[in-house]
Formats: sequence, structure tokens, C-alpha cells
Amino acid sequence: MSVFAFYLFATSTIAGGLFTVVSRNPVHSVLWLILAFLSSAGLFVLLGAEFVAMLLVIVYVGAVAVLFLFVVMMLDVDFAELKAEMAKYMPLALLFAVIILMQFAIAFGAWQASDAAEGLRAQEIMADTENTKALGLVLYDQYFLLFQLSGLILLVAMIGAIVLTLRHRVDVKRQDVIAQMMRDPAKAMELRDVKPGQGL
Repeated sequence: MSVFAFYLFATSTIAGGLFTVVSRNPVHSVLWLILAFLSSAGLFVLLGAEFVAMLLVIVYVGAVAVLFLFVVMMLDVDFAELKAEMAKYMPLALLFAVIILMQFAIAFGAWQASDAAEGLRAQEIMADTENTKALGLVLYDQYFLLFQLSGLILLVAMIGAIVLTLRHRVDVKRQDVIAQMMRDPAKAMELRDVKPGQGL
């Protein structure tokens, strides 16, 4: 059953990645990309890395892919013009694709399983502990201070990005809640006697 699931997820991952590239409709491309992400998450579950699989589903499918879908559907982008410009760089892209495929072939040809990794998989401690629990024990025990420090650095970076990009423009109308609440109802409306056949 695990072998059948592996081939099923692998086939759907390759098909999703292929149709993401060749699909003419950008919305369909994003949907095929979501299929590729979900199938990759299934492969991670088969490998015993359920934490990475959940990260893939939550972060990429739940945030990035949905964001891509919203941007593609809401923006009026002329994809025909973009594809016409991309056709000029097709020979260079094919050259890069051939180079990457050659690198993959060299890497898989020289790949060997590490004896240390096989020994760690055979240990009873790792066998009795789930992948997520073992990762949590390492992350929140041995590297707790580094984990908190990385979160603080990300928070400072986010605040800095907001401060640097927040600019108050004088030509943009902004809502003044206090002025709206303190307005005089007698001055809020103005009645005009519009004569027939004339505008305001």
C-alpha cells in the first residue's frame, strides 16, 4: 500500500508541476501548483516527516498559493503580453534547464546513503518518538534561546519594514473619526432648491 501511495503522490506531483508551467490559464496554473504542494506533503508523510508535511500544507497551500490565486484573479494583468516577452528568453531558459538536469543526474549518480544516518534511524529512542515530538524536544529544549532570538529578529525586521514604508501623503484623504463624531447635525446637511431643467 505504501508503494502504491508513493507512486500515486509522485505521479501527481510531477503532473502538477508540469501543468503549472504549461497551463495557459493562470488560475489553473495556481490550482495545479496547489496539487503539487499537497502531493509533496503526502510524500513527506510517507518518509515519516509529518512536521515538514504540515508546514508545506499550512504555509505554501494555505498562504502562498492562496495569495497567488487572489493576486491573479484580482489584478488585470495582460498575460498575452507577458508570454510574448517571455518567448524571447526561451533559448536561455532551455539552456538553464539542461544544466540543472545535468546537475541532478550527477548528484543522483554520486549519492550514497550515510552509515551514520542509517544508525540513527535504527536507534530505539528515535523509533519510539514521533518526528514532530523529537523536533520539538530539540528546538524548544536545546535551542530555546536561539529560537526566541530568531523570532525577536523577525519581529524587529517586520516593524522596521512597516516604519520605512509608512509615509503620510498630504494628497490622500484620510478618515478623521473625532471630526465625524463631533460634527454639528445642523451643519451636516444643506438643502438646495433645484429648479427644473437646471443642474446643481
